[in-house]
Amino acid sequence: IFLTAILVAVSLLSAQAGEPGTLSEARGRHGMVVSVSPPATEAGLAILKAGGNAVDAAIAVEFALAVTWPPAGNIGGGGFMLVHPPDGRDVVCIDYRETAPSKATATMFTPQDGKFTHKIVGVPGTVSGMAKAHARFGKLEWRHLVMPAVKLAADGFEVDEALARSMNWVLESKSTREGTHQRELIRVYGKKPQDNHESPKWKAADRLVLPDLARTLQRIADHGADGFYQGETAELLAAEMQRGGGLITVDDLADYRAKVRPAIHGTYRGYDVYGPSPPSSGGICLVRMLNVLEHFDLHGHERYSARNLHVIAETMKRVYCDRARFLGDEDFVEIPKRLTDKSYARELAEQIDQRAAA
Repeated sequence: IFLTAILVAVSLLSAQAGEPGTLSEARGRHGMVVSVSPPATEAGLAILKAGGNAVDAAIAVEFALAVTWPPAGNIGGGGFMLVHPPDGRDVVCIDYRETAPSKATATMFTPQDGKFTHKIVGVPGTVSGMAKAHARFGKLEWRHLVMPAVKLAADGFEVDEALARSMNWVLESKSTREGTHQRELIRVYGKKPQDNHESPKWKAADRLVLPDLARTLQRIADHGADGFYQGETAELLAAEMQRGGGLITVDDLADYRAKVRPAIHGTYRGYDVYGPSPPSSGGICLVRMLNVLEHFDLHGHERYSARNLHVIAETMKRVYCDRARFLGDEDFVEIPKRLTDKSYARELAEQIDQRAAA
């Protein structure tokens, strides 16, 4: 799943670039669900109509996307969820980022390892993160949120043009066809030749059925996070890691815990801005860049003028320099508090020459 997500994500970036006419518009009075996959969006919308809240819908969409759009939703990866409670409580970040296996070392990678090997896989956090979000904010029964994904995987769903193109691109790529480690990916996502000997390429309106994934999701629906991090799924995952030279063990899986952290918070010209906290760098870098850009009149110039692009580029250079120097996982690295201070942003802004790069 992890490897598939990486490969298909790359294909989507190239396949969808510059593709016009693919956007749609919808309106909702009491809630809205937005995702890249119509079947996953429908799963989340059904949860809202059944009385679920936004977190319930997000969980249902996450698991459904693991079936219908591998690069956007995957139970073999990780991520972050921002939750803004409606009762005035602080915005929080649920951190379910992948973690390094216990056997990982700082010098374990070599140039010969390649980009797509078992060795690069971290301990997945998505299932733990969804369980954490549900325990803290969920309203409906857990099983009710996962079963739409089970049904999609077991019964199959109609592939649209974008997904068909994406899967074909991955399956026909040289690294997939020639890499022995990709046999499982081909078995799961390869289209079986039809009786009429048509080309085994995916096309819009084909049906994709994923029985193995359905069984995995069923265990999660029945047993919660334990259905993934313990028992049959954990043993299968650890065995696959061992076969392919990966490092994840059953103990690594059993020990994984998603965490609830304060969200990164900043302001930009009177607006509140929230983002995920470290180990994500996105939230803190966004707040820092906006802090610097507050010191420049962007609106007084054309949006994509050379002057505005120059100021933004110089801002990003300084922020990403500090990112490389200071950021990391707060469980292991002490991150200077001053990075998001307005006073520090002023210092950086004063360094920027609006007429020359530095």
